[in-house]
Amino acid sequence: AVAAALTREGGEDAFRRLFRFYRQRDASDLRGVVDFSVPGGQVFRSQLSISSVSDQDACRAGLQPVSQWKAYGLNGYPGFIFIPNPFLPGCQRHWVKQCLKLYPQKPNVCNLDLHMAPEKTIDLWGQSKEQLRRKGSSKREPRSLLEKLRWVTLGYHYNWDTKKYSANHHTPFPSDLAFLSEQVAAACGFRGFQAQAGILNYYHFDSSLGIHVDESELDHSWPLLSFSFGQSSIFLLGGLKREEAPTAMFMHSGDIMVMSGFSRLLYHAVPRVLPNPEGTALPSCLDQALSSDLPVGSVIEHSSDEDWQVCAKYLQSSRINMTIRQVLAEGQKFPEESGTDGKGQAPSEDSQRQENSRAKRLKLNTE
Repeated sequence: AVAAALTREGGEDAFRRLFRFYRQRDASDLRGVVDFSVPGGQVFRSQLSISSVSDQDACRAGLQPVSQWKAYGLNGYPGFIFIPNPFLPGCQRHWVKQCLKLYPQKPNVCNLDLHMAPEKTIDLWGQSKEQLRRKGSSKREPRSLLEKLRWVTLGYHYNWDTKKYSANHHTPFPSDLAFLSEQVAAACGFRGFQAQAGILNYYHFDSSLGIHVDESELDHSWPLLSFSFGQSSIFLLGGLKREEAPTAMFMHSGDIMVMSGFSRLLYHAVPRVLPNPEGTALPSCLDQALSSDLPVGSVIEHSSDEDWQVCAKYLQSSRINMTIRQVLAEGQKFPEESGTDGKGQAPSEDSQRQENSRAKRLKLNTE
């Protein structure tokens, strides 16, 4: 009832009021949060471009045939598409492992580079896996470097100081993630999408993502793709102004969200991470084993039992989100820049409050 009243109220900073409401630990009444596993009300079925992705290519990306996906839209949000977990059994594990073991490696950039020497962040996985495997439930145990990870940038590295991308701060985009993104974009009607930049966010139960708009990409005609793994969260999708109250929705492990067209430049935020609603340590979709018979050309790799044990321990209290963007239109170039090396780093440690003063000034995760 409180959430409904705040939604109706609107007015200045209506988004912030809802953000604070759902951010509260005691906000236990979540009946107003849209759940796409039981669609109704403002939710409607959305059409996909089934012929744009072959069953073989979908399988190579670790996805079910597009004809088997369910996709939904929201009244009032043209261009917003929500796809509840379309991954094949066991394939989410690949992306989790990549986000923890491979993608944080150099030359990619992460928040730990703000206050640690380069040689200290070369192998976050190697330095953390034993500590994570042994970890109990005591909050007094020191956090591993992986648990201190808050963000990683890929491809064109986002400059948190200038809020821009630049040509001179770029590293190769992971080919497996590019292939996954291209298939999802094509299925949603965006054939030709190029995965050029990625921001990976690593959340814990006390984490949040502040109210913002993703507008730094030079071409907004291409969608923003969002992939979630691990624990669940509440996602708030607002309007073109902060005076417009947002709609709250659940995001569960494996869910994909696409923001395109009108919805591409809307305010959004993640006020809260929630335990898996099934009541188990991990969602059942992460317990499923990967098929031993992968198709030729698959970008999915088998994870060793040892690696997955580390990932599973991490995910018991965490959520990983990958957002993928196309920065430039085909043939487009960055404008000439002066006085910058393009390597501004950034922000966040949210409610942990343990980052240095510079990181706090550049905060991403708190409002």
